Amino acid sequence: MAAEPQPVSKPGPVPSPDQPGAPASPEITGGVAPGGSAGLPHHALHRTRISGVWVAVSSFAVVLLLLLIFILQNSRTVDVSYFGAHGHLPLGVALLLAAVAGILLLGLPGAARIVQLRATARRHRRLDARYLATGQAPSPDGAGPPET
Repeated sequence: MAAEPQPVSKPGPVPSPDQPGAPASPEITGGVAPGGSAGLPHHALHRTRISGVWVAVSSFAVVLLLLLIFILQNSRTVDVSYFGAHGHLPLGVALLLAAVAGILLLGLPGAARIVQLRATARRHRRLDARYLATGQAPSPDGAGPPET
């Protein structure tokens, strides 16, 4: 998909930030570029999907590094009991497992809601297809053809 060309304004004096007509962000403007070349436009860079992925990967790497540091600093072994099962784990690993279990439990209602919304959307698509095939508007409750 080709990117649309950006409009370029004509070179001219750039208003100072104190003036009412001054641009609030570094958009495409004329005037003197920071490098000193007069008349060249400044181009605004827009976010792309790749830049979003780069930010996400970098953020995840920092979080994983912090988790690794947490686990290494909390390496004292603790006794863990769960429904009759007994074991010994490093404290950091036990706390991390508890946090992951909590996140998974939190995800269950969200997954149930997604399933519910998909079922509703599927029902609406069927009603729309029936309407297009028969030309009759569906009833308000969505059960069948309207009563006449």
